[in-house]
Amino acid sequence: MTNGTTPPPRPTTARSWLREHSELGVCFLLLVLGVLVLTDALTMSVDLTQRGPVGPRTVPVVVGAGLLVVALLLAVDVLRGGRGEAEGGEDVDLGEPADRRTVALLTGVFLAFAVLIGPLGFPISGALLFWGSAYALGSRHHDRDPLIAAGLSLVTYFVFDNLLGVPLPGGPLMGVL
Repeated sequence: MTNGTTPPPRPTTARSWLREHSELGVCFLLLVLGVLVLTDALTMSVDLTQRGPVGPRTVPVVVGAGLLVVALLLAVDVLRGGRGEAEGGEDVDLGEPADRRTVALLTGVFLAFAVLIGPLGFPISGALLFWGSAYALGSRHHDRDPLIAAGLSLVTYFVFDNLLGVPLPGGPLMGVL
């Protein structure tokens, strides 16, 4: 190697080729997700919910088609030799362990929301979701956060239930709201 020549290329195996083109895994996941979204959108019943030229199928069809287009474009780029670059601007110390407490708290908050939305309704369980998420992510404003969470939950409930026509469970507050 001291004479300035490059070493001969190593034989390419299927495993090494896949390792060099690992981004194709992301392409495959996007493709599967796009097919699932399109299949679900095109097989949904829209007779009762159709209100005009833009129905409930429109957004899922656009999102599913977009996923397929992105999967195709990414696959073409990877096969032409494109490579993803590692992010250099992140302020993350990779030597530190993961923050399992925050992940556990967020998981608990989402599971509690899923369990409580039926009996308590969206306004109450949504407020608990928003407040619990803020707490899990580090906010310690115990006087302000519950009020913001309740307001955000009520606004979300009214927007979905009244403006968009998406019925959300009201729970015990159904007669009040």
